[in-house]
Amino acid sequence: MGRFRSARLKKVRALGTALPGLVRKEPRNQNTPGEQGAMKKRRRVSTFRLQLQEKQKIRFNYGLSEKQLRAYYTEASRMAGETGVNLLQLIERRLDNVVARGGFSPTIAAARQLVNHGHIQVNGKRVDIASFLVRVGDQVTLQQKSRDLKIVVDHITAGSGIGVPSFLDAAPQDRKITVKAVPAREDVPIEVQERAVVEFYSK
Repeated sequence: MGRFRSARLKKVRALGTALPGLVRKEPRNQNTPGEQGAMKKRRRVSTFRLQLQEKQKIRFNYGLSEKQLRAYYTEASRMAGETGVNLLQLIERRLDNVVARGGFSPTIAAARQLVNHGHIQVNGKRVDIASFLVRVGDQVTLQQKSRDLKIVVDHITAGSGIGVPSFLDAAPQDRKITVKAVPAREDVPIEVQERAVVEFYSK
């Protein structure tokens, strides 16, 4: 299964939570698709459905394919510490996420385009791979010729979209982001039960 390319607000409604990496708008209709009015029936949510929903929150917020997310889970499971937290830390370290959260773009999808089109540098070298994992001490900047791109200027003028996490030192006016620490669990911008995701993949 590839990346989600359909109606984004509908997906936000279906999962019942904000996904700032996917879309900045809030849906006007808060009912899940197919449900009408305040008298909607509340079904008992199965364990599998809960696990699937939590997994999908991560997939859609960060714009990952199923294959990518499973690969991150496999890597996280081999690391010391809690697998669920390791999983979220790995994904937060993706270059497209850092570009978005550092204030260069409104969403992760927009940040991915900046990276893929060669506008981003890491430690002075161009990197056009969105899944590139940054490390503590890395500096993420815009190429000199890309500093005044309209999408960048408009977004910096409007202010940071997703919110700058504690592991980044962002200076969008200088077109510079510094990775100052490993992402903490509290830095994750979505409400997600990572243990449910671990249970989903560990079957």
